[in-house]
Amino acid sequence: MQDLKKDPATLDAALKYLYQYSDCNRQTFIANLRAMNVNSGNVFPVATYTVNKYKNEAKELTDEKAALYKANAIPKTITLMVAPPANQNQASAVALDGAAPGAQPSQPAAAAAGPPATVNTLAAGSTEPADTRNWDVRLVFGMTKPDQLLDLYGKGNVELRDASDFDGNDAGKAWVVYPDTENEMSVIFYKDSTKAITFGQENAKWRAPFGIKPGDPIEKVQKVNGRGFKINGFEWTNGGTVNNFEGGQLDKKGVQVLFKALNTGDPKLYDQFTGEKTFRSDASGVKKLGVIVERSSSGPQTDH
Repeated sequence: MQDLKKDPATLDAALKYLYQYSDCNRQTFIANLRAMNVNSGNVFPVATYTVNKYKNEAKELTDEKAALYKANAIPKTITLMVAPPANQNQASAVALDGAAPGAQPSQPAAAAAGPPATVNTLAAGSTEPADTRNWDVRLVFGMTKPDQLLDLYGKGNVELRDASDFDGNDAGKAWVVYPDTENEMSVIFYKDSTKAITFGQENAKWRAPFGIKPGDPIEKVQKVNGRGFKINGFEWTNGGTVNNFEGGQLDKKGVQVLFKALNTGDPKLYDQFTGEKTFRSDASGVKKLGVIVERSSSGPQTDH
């Protein structure tokens, strides 16, 4: 077998074919990479690279695949390959109504969440098993030790990694659930049994406390808080992080939010919100910047 790492052109062709077989469906493509035993740390970067590279050819590749099937140029069933699911957005979860952050779940955690549904070898046109995992992070708030994470999500889905705070400083070690995927979640356990839970992927399925997740517009955070709040100027120490929730609903709740601006092309406008200063979330001009949540974290207020 060729060493594809030494032949970029052939590697691209192989990825293109696999992406085409997956009907240019990102989740199916990721499932196929895993079915081929691609290293878990490489799956997400490879998927992102491939999707971006062929994003303008998706329709063409899908149409070509149909023609190849018709001509029997490729088989409709390939060992280990996963067909595009008809119900990829279907999910079920165990309700935790009335549970509060820090409370123990009302039923055994292992039964509530469990390991990811097994992806079986399926023929083209078949459906992928429904995702029955529980994405409510209140399960994690009820934990007291890392072993509970391993029991809940499976040892193969949890890794111990170096952690950093929102400003890039060393924050010790974190247990990362579903590493290098869209559902990556970082959990730091402290000696006093408190923990910090951080999210950084926009398409994650997790239902976080207060409903704040990466990709949310600043207007949503302001609505949840019930009033405007102060943010540290971008491109400076603690740039883009909330400085003060100003006594709103999120104040002193252990919630940390890092924002980023999408529209920075107007230097005159952007300069108003950069540097050693703070600005209000409801200030004139913030909306034009397209400010969204980059990372969010829930945890203790005290320093560790």
